[in-house]
Amino acid sequence: MFTAVTLGVFDRLHQAPAKAVELAEQLKLHAGALERLLDGCAALGLLHKENGQYSNTAVAEHYLWSESPDTLSGYIRYSDEALFRMWSNLGDAVREGTPRWKQTMGVDGAIFSGFYRDENAMREFLRGMHGFGMLTSPPVVAAFDLSRFHRMVDLGGGTGHLAIAACQRYAQLQAVVYDLPRVTAIARENIAAAGIEDRVGAEDGDFFADPLPEADLYAVGRILHDWNDEKVAVLLHKAIERLPPGGAMLVAEKQLNEDGVGPLAANMQSLNMLVVTEGRERSLGEYARLLHDAGFAQVEGKRTGVALDAILAVKA
Repeated sequence: MFTAVTLGVFDRLHQAPAKAVELAEQLKLHAGALERLLDGCAALGLLHKENGQYSNTAVAEHYLWSESPDTLSGYIRYSDEALFRMWSNLGDAVREGTPRWKQTMGVDGAIFSGFYRDENAMREFLRGMHGFGMLTSPPVVAAFDLSRFHRMVDLGGGTGHLAIAACQRYAQLQAVVYDLPRVTAIARENIAAAGIEDRVGAEDGDFFADPLPEADLYAVGRILHDWNDEKVAVLLHKAIERLPPGGAMLVAEKQLNEDGVGPLAANMQSLNMLVVTEGRERSLGEYARLLHDAGFAQVEGKRTGVALDAILAVKA
């Protein structure tokens, strides 16, 4: 799937069905090798094959065609070009307990130096995160009743999918996407495309270095798993200091079982965090301890049935 997306197979087949020889000529690939790749994709349920002619399945049209509103192609290309390569150094990550950016990519500095190494890499990564967020954000914001909150600030809010989903569900809510300037520029494009500019804005900032905007609800989606416990504690303390009594934090992360074994996707993602970041996946109990230590009085977690679960932590 990674290779077929990167080679443009699904984009070409969106235009019209084709045989392997025709596709190979147009995409400048080896016909026999391409046919084996296409057959593999068909076996995975990503392509139809009939009388030697290939076409996209509905799931490929929806998620693998790069111009689909819900495309995951950016995340898949990022997985192909970065994650897949870094996983080849998993053994060294386990030996040393550190991410593999330098070893794999020759990139020094913070983890996002790799994600945002140039404009194209940043947009590709964020486009992938947006496609992922389109699947997970609606169930996350529906996991708890957020109707009592009025101003949500999505810390590290990326492309704005969580803020948009929250405001689409809760009519009383105003939201701000808070992220680095290059990221908020993309968030504003998505907010405009959703037609919700009157209720969702974007503000530039670094949540570790800068004061947090005022809010009665902070959201952190796929943020806490990027960092070790010490840095998570810094962010949670900053949030609790800014929240009014009764204010809350909504956490969107995949929760491990309490014994650390399962769900399988959470264990695989925790290994992913090992090779890519300085963070890890955690159980609800581990998140609750961090949140209670920061000053949150009530912590409740819910499984959503999608790739991210939800936690709501309320300040006394």
